[in-house]
Amino acid sequence: QVQLVESGGGSVQAGGSLRLSCAASGYFSSSYSMAWFRQAPGKEREGVAAIGSDGSTSYADSVKGRFTIAQGNAKNTLYLQMDNLKPEDTAMYYCACRFGGTSARLQQSRYNYWGQGTQVTVSS
Repeated sequence: QVQLVESGGGSVQAGGSLRLSCAASGYFSSSYSMAWFRQAPGKEREGVAAIGSDGSTSYADSVKGRFTIAQGNAKNTLYLQMDNLKPEDTAMYYCACRFGGTSARLQQSRYNYWGQGTQVTVSS
């Protein structure tokens, strides 16, 4: 079992920055990928960014050039640096993890473990 706990959400004005963190505890395989997803009110959950144990990363087109996904040295901490935030980035952000694959994936059906989410609100 893996537990994921997100933190770092908050309210910012457009153009501002936030850094989200996700701490993973419990069993952790050497073959994995971790990702950030988000869900805005009335919309489906969508993939934002992913990172694989092979070092690969993947980003949604809407966040390329503004968001950066990274891991801590211990590999069980995940970060999402969000710069130049826009009102359309407002959503609940979720951390997710899967084992058995090594490449970055943004398909949520591949992920087995999910955090509870952290809210990001961007005002214009």
